[in-house]
Amino acid sequence: MGESKDLSNVRRDYESTSIGKADLDADPIVEFGKWLQQATDLQLIDSTAMTLATATNDGLPSARIVLLKGYDADGFCWYTDSRSQKGQELECNPQAALLFHWRDLSRQIRVQGSVERLSAEQADSYFHSRPEGSRFSAASSWQTSPVESRAVLESEVQRLRDLHPQGDVPRPEAWIGYRLKPVYFEFWQGLVNRLHDRIVYRPAANGWAKSRISP
Repeated sequence: MGESKDLSNVRRDYESTSIGKADLDADPIVEFGKWLQQATDLQLIDSTAMTLATATNDGLPSARIVLLKGYDADGFCWYTDSRSQKGQELECNPQAALLFHWRDLSRQIRVQGSVERLSAEQADSYFHSRPEGSRFSAASSWQTSPVESRAVLESEVQRLRDLHPQGDVPRPEAWIGYRLKPVYFEFWQGLVNRLHDRIVYRPAANGWAKSRISP
């Protein structure tokens, strides 16, 4: 066993402005858009990055960072290889959670819900909008599967480039889009002395009900 490391003194202070239920829009999607827009306007690095948490059928969780590629009243969308660990877990357990964290704003948003696949047409549209290098990388990789070396990956990219010299590599059938349909939101604002604001939204008869929970 290695030496235990005490990290209890690693901390920072929060000095943000408090938020109340009345300050947030009645629609959590609209409020999400305001927070994301502020992060984007401030040119925060990877403002659309989100932690995607999935779980196996027996409840073993896993998490990774992906990029939000669109959202609307129906939910939050991203794209990936469905043969990956997250794709396999979503296949057997189509429930997930998202976490957006904007450190410079001392803000987080948690979203939970069920996950569905987007159409092949939507996946095609986004795939062909990506930079050429990203398309070839996606087409050459079976995400999460073992690979002997980086040279093997680079060789496969070159093989595909030779087959598609105009850059028109097709979207792999397994490379698809997903949408999380939210049933829960939490808007978190870090505050002084760790007395943070946490406002949650849950479905109600006429839309969404807001409530405050303890920090």
